[in-house]
This record gives sequence, structure tokens and C-alpha cells, in this order.
Amino acid sequence: QGQLVESGGGLVQPGGSLRLSCAASGFTFSTFRMSWYRQAPGKERELVASISSTGGITNYADYVKGRFTISRDNAKNTVYLQMNSLAPEDTAVYLCNARRMIGRIEYWGQGTQVTVSS
Repeated sequence: QGQLVESGGGLVQPGGSLRLSCAASGFTFSTFRMSWYRQAPGKERELVASISSTGGITNYADYVKGRFTISRDNAKNTVYLQMNSLAPEDTAVYLCNARRMIGRIEYWGQGTQVTVSS
């Protein structure tokens, strides 16, 4: 059974930076597309960024383009989200997702809280 464990969240001031990590285990990480989602209180879960299995293709939500960068290290079974120029509206629980169309397999992490406040 696959497992995803996020880390790196916390409290940061507006304009600050955080780097989230998601460590994967129990499945062949290099064959899965990886994504970061976020969910703020009272709001729908939304896609933040995704990266293809090889890392060659990335996609971002418009509201994070130019501020966030998704990357992965298949040797370490880890995906990252570098978040710069954080704003209060970025406050949310950030969740890691692994998805593979073949076999329709999907895993979710428990999430890590990011709070942007002065």
C-alpha cells in the first residue's frame, strides 16, 4: 500500500518562503504523476501544481505561477514544492497526491498546514 508523508509546513510572514516535501513509499514512485493540492477552511480542494513521472512536464494553477515551483527527485522518492512570495490567501492545508492512470491508482497524504500571517 502506498504512503505519502508531507512535511515542511508552518507559520510564515507575508512575502516569506517555505519548501514542502512529500516522501513516498510502498509504490514505484517514478511511474506516478505527482501533484500538490491545497484546501483552505470552507473551500474546495484545489490543484496547485503537478509534475509528470519523469519531471519533464510541470503545470501550475494561475494563482501560483511565478511564485511556486514543483520538482521531484525520483532517486529519493520525494516531490517538493518551493513556495515564494507567500500571501495570506495561500494559507491552507497542502496535500500531496500520487496518480497513475494505468491501473487507476491514486494515493493521498495527510497534509501539512501552511499559515501565512504577520
